Amino acid sequence: MSVGDPRLPAAYLQPGTSSFADFLASQSPELLPGRRSLPPGQAGELAPHGTTIVAATYPGGVLLAGDRRATMGNIIASRDIEKVFATDEYSAAGIAGTAGLAVELVRLFQTELEHYEKIEGARLSMDGKANRLSALIRGNLGMAMQGLAVVPLFVGYDVDVAAGRIFSYDVTGGRYEETGYHAVGSGSLFARGALKKLYRPDLDEDDVVTLAVQALYDAADDDSATGGPDVARRIFPMVHLITAEGGRTVEEERVAEVSERVIAGRMGRPDGPHAPLTGGA
Repeated sequence: MSVGDPRLPAAYLQPGTSSFADFLASQSPELLPGRRSLPPGQAGELAPHGTTIVAATYPGGVLLAGDRRATMGNIIASRDIEKVFATDEYSAAGIAGTAGLAVELVRLFQTELEHYEKIEGARLSMDGKANRLSALIRGNLGMAMQGLAVVPLFVGYDVDVAAGRIFSYDVTGGRYEETGYHAVGSGSLFARGALKKLYRPDLDEDDVVTLAVQALYDAADDDSATGGPDVARRIFPMVHLITAEGGRTVEEERVAEVSERVIAGRMGRPDGPHAPLTGGA
């Protein structure tokens, strides 16, 4: 349905009703991910979970990347799940936590941003987008308490300051802006170690893609829930770049080329490239 559809309630069309989530809560609250009733007990081990997402800023843009594995307890539930989603032209979200709920929440967030732009005739600011996502995560707190947590990593290019920005969240909807790089998910500890070792603020686009693949490789090397590049099945990380020209997903062939180069380097140095002990490049 479009905004001009006569089947839509009048409340949907009012300029002050810029939040699609609020509209949905008033009309059909049972459709919101966090409003569904669940039986008592823990359900976390029964649903597939997305694992590791990494982000990094670079001059003129920001990168978001994720591995492709989803796990269910000690079982690999999927080897090629998509965890990185464009949320509008200048932003993207990567999902960690309960995969099904996370995908549903990101789709609701996409609709939220589109609805705001149609009703208000303007795009939300970067801080406004981050705050809207925070509210959606907070609405899922009841399910998070039952083990169905959703913890996305949100990035975007802020046209007002001409720079990429990164936001992380906790299960209560707490919002935190990160500087330079960040990672979330079960392999995030190891990914952040790689990012800390290799990140430089002056990386070019090719280098920042390589940085992301190196970080995800290190995460997969030490975290069984994170999937590394799978050359045999031709499954490689998803990488999304956002600049002043908008967002784009890096072609699979290019990510495969970078991944194969990283794997070749690991044949001689399994622990990956070394950072200098003292200052300098």
